[in-house]
Amino acid sequence: MAVRLRIHGRVQGVWYRGWLVDEAVAHGVDGWVRNRADGTVEALLAGDDEAVRALIERCHEGPRLARVTSIDQEPASEVPAPGFVQKATD
Repeated sequence: MAVRLRIHGRVQGVWYRGWLVDEAVAHGVDGWVRNRADGTVEALLAGDDEAVRALIERCHEGPRLARVTSIDQEPASEVPAPGFVQKATD
């Protein structure tokens, strides 16, 4: 399963990307995360269906200082390299 997420709310400047890297590694999910110039966070999650779904649920909570208001989700065809990394802001 591979999905692209766009996470809205107070998600920049609250360690959301670093938190998501840690969560993805713990769930065994591959992909990447980056800030967007519009204030959202974008992520590509790929892996076992159950692990990806569990991680998406965690993304609705985020780290302690984050306030997620919504998450847009769409299927992705991109196959990321193994592991989970932070990418530069787009």
